[in-house]
Amino acid sequence: MRSRRGRRWWAMNSRSETAEPQPELRSFGRNSLRDLALSALAVVLALLVGAVLIIVSDSAVTSAAGYFFARPADTLSAAWSAVSGAYRALFTGAFGGTHQIAETLVAATPLICTGLSVTLAFRTGLFNIGAQGQLIAGALAAGWVGFAWHLPPVLHVVVALAAGVAAGALWGGLAGILKARTGAHEVISTIMGNYVALYALTWLLTTSPLQRPGRREPISPVVDANAQLPRFGDTRLHLGLVVALLAAALVWWLLARTTLGFRLRAVGANHEAARTAGMRVGTAYVLAMVLAGGLAGLAGTQQVLGTDLPLTNGIAGTFGFDGITVALLGRGSPVGTVCAALLFGALNAGGHEMQAATGIPLTLVTVLQAVIVLLVAAPALVRAVFRIRAERAEAVLAKGWN
Repeated sequence: MRSRRGRRWWAMNSRSETAEPQPELRSFGRNSLRDLALSALAVVLALLVGAVLIIVSDSAVTSAAGYFFARPADTLSAAWSAVSGAYRALFTGAFGGTHQIAETLVAATPLICTGLSVTLAFRTGLFNIGAQGQLIAGALAAGWVGFAWHLPPVLHVVVALAAGVAAGALWGGLAGILKARTGAHEVISTIMGNYVALYALTWLLTTSPLQRPGRREPISPVVDANAQLPRFGDTRLHLGLVVALLAAALVWWLLARTTLGFRLRAVGANHEAARTAGMRVGTAYVLAMVLAGGLAGLAGTQQVLGTDLPLTNGIAGTFGFDGITVALLGRGSPVGTVCAALLFGALNAGGHEMQAATGIPLTLVTVLQAVIVLLVAAPALVRAVFRIRAERAEAVLAKGWN
C-alpha cells in the first residue's frame, strides 16, 4: 500500500511547478532520442577537433603550408591525407579483422561494468568516483580465490566471480553507509577508497600469501586454469563480455521494471520528496552503492580471471576513472553506457594501430576522450555549433534519424 501511495504522490508532485530544481546530473538516464543524438554529435565534434590537431602537427601539412598562397591545393591535399590516413588506421585497428574486433571488445568489457557502476549511482543521485577502488577490491578477492583455492572447473570460476563481486560490493557499500549514517559526501569517501585499495593491493602483493614465489616485484601467481574465464578461439576475448552484457541487461531491468529501481530513481530525482513519500533514502543510498560496487568488482574479476591472469598493482589501469567518462557519454542509460564503452574500446584498440601506421602518438586518443567528455558536459555548446535550438532539438534529430 505504501508503494502505491508513494507512486501516486510522486506522479503528482514530480510535475509541480514548485518542485525543487535539480542539477544537470539528475537529467541523465532520461533515455530520449535528444540525449543520445547529442552524445553522437559530441563524438563527431570531437573527431573534428582531433582532425585539427592532426593537421597542425603533421610535418607534410606544415611544409606545404609554407607556400599555401602559391599552391593551396598542396596544403589541402596533405591535410586530407593526414586526417584520412590517421582515422583509417584508427578504424582498421579497431574493426579491421577478427583479432582487431576482439581487442576492441576486450578493452570495452571492463568499461561496460565500471560505466554501469557509475550510471547506477548517478541514477540514485550519487557520484561514485570510487569505481577504481571497487575494481581493485574485486580483482584482489577474485585473484586470491583463483590461485589459492583449488576447485572443479566450472565451480572455481563461479566462486571467484562471486568473491570479486562481493568484495566490490562491500567496498562500495562502506561509502553508502557513511553517506546514510553520517552524511559523509560520497565523492570524498570514494576517492579516498581508491587510494586505500591501491596501496593495500601494492602492500599485499609483497606479502607471502599473495606474492609469487621467487619474485621480488609485486606480482601474484597466475590464477589456476580452472578459474580462468573461457576464451573465444585464439583471441584474448573471453566470457567476461557476455557477463558484462548480462549485467547491463540486469541494470536496465532493475531500473525500468522493478519497485527497487523506481525507489532508486525517485531518490535520485528528489530525495526530499522520496522521503516524504515514505521511502527510506538512507537505505536507497546504501543499496545503490552496494550494487555499484558489485558492478565495479565484476570488472575487476574480468581483468584478473580473463585478461591479465596474475594480480599486479596496475591491474585496474584507468578503467574505474574511464567508467565515469563512459557513464557521462551514455547519458546515464544502460544501453547508452554499453555503446559508449564500445566506442572507447575501439579508440583504445585502434589507437595502437594508428600510432604504428602514421606515427601519431597514442595520446591523441586521450585528447579525443577528454574533448568528448567536455562536449557531453556542455550540451548547449554542441547545439550552438550545429545550430540546433534546445526546444526544437529533439524534433530535428528525430526527423534526421527517421
